[in-house]
Amino acid sequence: MRVLFLSQRVPYPPNRGDKITTWRLVERLGRTGHDVRIVAFAHDDEDRRAAEELGRLGFPTRTVALDLRKQKLAALPLLAGSKPLTLGVYGSKELQRIVDELAPSCDVGYAYSSSMGAFLEPHTKLRRVMHFAELDSDKWRQYAERSRWPMSWVYGREHRTLREFERRIAHSFDENVLCTPLEQQVFEREIPGARSLVMRNGVDLAFYRPDPARAEAGHLVFVGVMDYLPNVDGCTWFVREILPRVRERFPAAKLSIVGSRPTAEVQALAREPGVTVTGFVDDPREWLARASVSVAPLRIARGIQNKVLEALAMGLPVVGTTSATQGVEGEAGRDFLLANTIDEQVDAVVSLLANPTQARELGARGRAFVEARYDWDVALRPLDELMARFTSSKR
Repeated sequence: MRVLFLSQRVPYPPNRGDKITTWRLVERLGRTGHDVRIVAFAHDDEDRRAAEELGRLGFPTRTVALDLRKQKLAALPLLAGSKPLTLGVYGSKELQRIVDELAPSCDVGYAYSSSMGAFLEPHTKLRRVMHFAELDSDKWRQYAERSRWPMSWVYGREHRTLREFERRIAHSFDENVLCTPLEQQVFEREIPGARSLVMRNGVDLAFYRPDPARAEAGHLVFVGVMDYLPNVDGCTWFVREILPRVRERFPAAKLSIVGSRPTAEVQALAREPGVTVTGFVDDPREWLARASVSVAPLRIARGIQNKVLEALAMGLPVVGTTSATQGVEGEAGRDFLLANTIDEQVDAVVSLLANPTQARELGARGRAFVEARYDWDVALRPLDELMARFTSSKR
């Protein structure tokens, strides 16, 4: 079948959470015999070069330039009405024109994230799939609860208006995809009566492999895109409230914050004792391999955290909050340590730093867990079944 695939970012290279998933989806569709045409926003020159590479790989890709800062400013007048800001930020007449041009020759429209679903809404003759990376409206609710006025009002408004849009899309599309059973529960509560299936994220088990000989005592690591609010909030909380108390009990402890586009707030954390902020790195595995513990102190999160899967695949013991680990269907205490309060975070991290054997055993159990549950080949089987269903009904 010919598939029109839409994403907020060019789905290549797989070097951040959303690109990891979208590339795997595109690659799987192509490998199973489908003709994939990609339309995506290009955020920078790297995205444009990636689009050219996708074309060479057999995935024709058309892009529309997106300046997020300008789009956010241009979307502000929407606050006076009932349209979600998200649809203003990711709105584009040019991208809609490209979709309108390509859609008549395609069999399936596949939108990754609700904002891209808007471009498929007019094309009712297509089989349409809405892949909710996370239920964005629920994310804005969490933001509202953790913010002060006026941003709490802005985020609350976005929660309400985007939820109404998501309901409309979900009921009109042929299938809705969620990445965890928990996300599906939220979806069914917020949007009752709409079809849905779970398609978990995976992890490249050959790429992320344990290398315990390189682990440095006392070295903590956090990996993530560092202009993303949940990551910024989590790292700031950890550095300000948790790390100083860890260092009181384990003076050699240090934290590396690894990820592209660190905000000014994140860069300022490097002035704190024991903290390194790397910015973009070519290969995060180098930092994961050098660490003895991975921390995931997220207080705002939905979906499944690739950072947690990758750390587990590297055989690292993980200390995470409920928000960070709830999408990973493992068992706290067996596959990772769960710690939500400051005291719990301090105790969990110190216990692993002080007991290297215990830490290695936890890391080994975490690796075994992702081997059994999160191999990409297994994770994407629901995609094969969905496309087979569409092909069968088309015939």
